Amino acid sequence: MEKWRATSNLRRSLKSILNRQLSSVSEFRYLNEKRSCQSSFNLIRDCKSLGQVNAIQHRCFSSASTLVQRNPSFSTLNSDDISYFKGLLGEKSVIQDEDRLETVNTDWMHKYKGSSKLLLLPRSTEEVAQILRYCNSRCLAVVPQGGNTGLVGGSVPVFDEVIVNVSSMNNIISFDKVSGILVCEAGCILENLISFLDNQGFIMPLDLGAKGSCQIGGNVSTNAGGLRLVRYGSLHGNVLGLEAVLANGDVLDMLGTLRKDNTGYDLKHLFIGSEGSLGIVTKVSILTPPKLSSVNIAFLACNDYSSCQKLLMEAKRKLGEILSAFEFLDTEAMNLVLHQLDGVRNPLPASMHNFYILIETTGSDESYNREKLEAFLLSSMEGGLISDGVLAQDINQASSFWRIREGVPEALMKAGAVYKYDLSLPVEKMYDLVDDMRIRLGDLATVVGYGHLGDGNLHLNVSAPEYDDKILEQIEPYVYEWTSKHRGSISAEHGLGLMKADKIYYSKSTETVQTMASIKKLLDPNGILNPYKVLPHSLNS
Repeated sequence: MEKWRATSNLRRSLKSILNRQLSSVSEFRYLNEKRSCQSSFNLIRDCKSLGQVNAIQHRCFSSASTLVQRNPSFSTLNSDDISYFKGLLGEKSVIQDEDRLETVNTDWMHKYKGSSKLLLLPRSTEEVAQILRYCNSRCLAVVPQGGNTGLVGGSVPVFDEVIVNVSSMNNIISFDKVSGILVCEAGCILENLISFLDNQGFIMPLDLGAKGSCQIGGNVSTNAGGLRLVRYGSLHGNVLGLEAVLANGDVLDMLGTLRKDNTGYDLKHLFIGSEGSLGIVTKVSILTPPKLSSVNIAFLACNDYSSCQKLLMEAKRKLGEILSAFEFLDTEAMNLVLHQLDGVRNPLPASMHNFYILIETTGSDESYNREKLEAFLLSSMEGGLISDGVLAQDINQASSFWRIREGVPEALMKAGAVYKYDLSLPVEKMYDLVDDMRIRLGDLATVVGYGHLGDGNLHLNVSAPEYDDKILEQIEPYVYEWTSKHRGSISAEHGLGLMKADKIYYSKSTETVQTMASIKKLLDPNGILNPYKVLPHSLNS
């Protein structure tokens, strides 16, 4: 069992700070379970023909109102299609039940809702291939779906697309203890993979708040980042191979398990982060690091954002190879968590602070790691970078610290309407945007800043009692323009989906986007895979 230890020989002036005892908190509840959220979409239907939705307009949420026209080249589902799929998959894997369709048609934030009449549950790559081969021949649009935990409308239909959910493809195919290479099907839930590897003495390089429901195929398809990217890097580095099915049913076997393979184009990278628009990922091989025995978590307070930046630089220099997470949240985020989530306590109860930092270290030598962490905390305290802090003394306290950081999205949802932006920015500029948004919005809304400071990923959230066009007008396109001006990315880890498809030019040049569209046309000539997503609607039509 991993050891969670507090430092024991810091100066007397630090002991009172670093050795506080905290009460256990209730078990973490995954962000996608039992959510309620005010519906914020407004469907506009122009029923020129029975059963066909020709326009949809999303209003008053995280993206400015966008009119999307249904592609007239797509066919509509008929009884012959249903019969074919039942013959292929069996009755139980062809879902037409309204209640189940309601769930898979709606994203977990209740912002995006499609009108699909069919959910398919394939159990193998061959079944996925036959589904796509048939849909391509009929020009039936398809939405690949996993755990449906996305935040940009990428995993639900826009209109009546057929939903292909790979959750039944959830087998672990192999695990090599020598190399640490795991091969599994796309429907494996991330937390199940984490548990499996834990029993083998390894860990997943990816960890997300939604790990209880998100699936590895969706993680790969969105290039999910997560909490420990600063240590283990992105999925572009950890995924060694994958298997994907193209729109025409062809299966690309790129399921390599080699660390080195320099034979031709490395096509797997096209499917990592393409959000199911180029093909459906069905299997993945991923490099997993060994589980290390020494883990420590510190929850610290800083007076200003400049101190947070300097603390990050010092952590990289002085903690080096044992630094595995460096997360930050501002006082508004902390206040929301304390007021909205049951059982959460402030680790630093003496007073509220402007900024909070969660640092995790992971290593193999307890004594060596403890000495490095003690030296870092001591120098940071003496240098005025830290104003208060506490170390977890056991696994319950460690979980309570992570609960605060991972609970911010849940707290925001409970507080009311929320406009969410997932941005990559130069670290020195990240919080300037939060300050600017507070000036722009004034008393209209609460601006919350938190995220992965270690890799320059800001989660900018605007919280209000209800969705309001006046608020949205102050946010967009200002947020995208500001990000573009500072050469940032409008999507750090959530993807583009429907929400940001038309915003891609803020981060990518016209020539780059046109090349993307050419690749899409080559691999999916009829455009049936996850239409209206990722690329601008003008290029998808």
